[in-house]
Amino acid sequence: MAETDRDPPRLVYVTAATQAEALMIGRALVEARLAASVNVLQGARSIYWWEGRIETAEEAVLVAKTRAGLVDRLIRQIRELHSYTTPAIVVLPILAGNPDYLAWLAEETSGSGNPS
Repeated sequence: MAETDRDPPRLVYVTAATQAEALMIGRALVEARLAASVNVLQGARSIYWWEGRIETAEEAVLVAKTRAGLVDRLIRQIRELHSYTTPAIVVLPILAGNPDYLAWLAEETSGSGNPS
């Protein structure tokens, strides 16, 4: 059984108030080895309900690549660092991909210890 079968890869989508906040969170996740890689995409326009009203905002999007066993810790870390009361954090399965990349992802997140 391959490592990725036991602890499958995940993609975590997060919005942040600013690019600086997204970069700070992304760097913290990679430094802690909770994510192998984080992409920060600036200039997202969000439209959403908040406290009974439709809001619009310019945000940055953070996309983190991690393993299923690290998701709970990764979410806790994001919530501790995030400025929003209710940050958007959505976890998606990675069903397939470049085997070399997925092996690299598993290797780069293995230094974070056992999943909690």
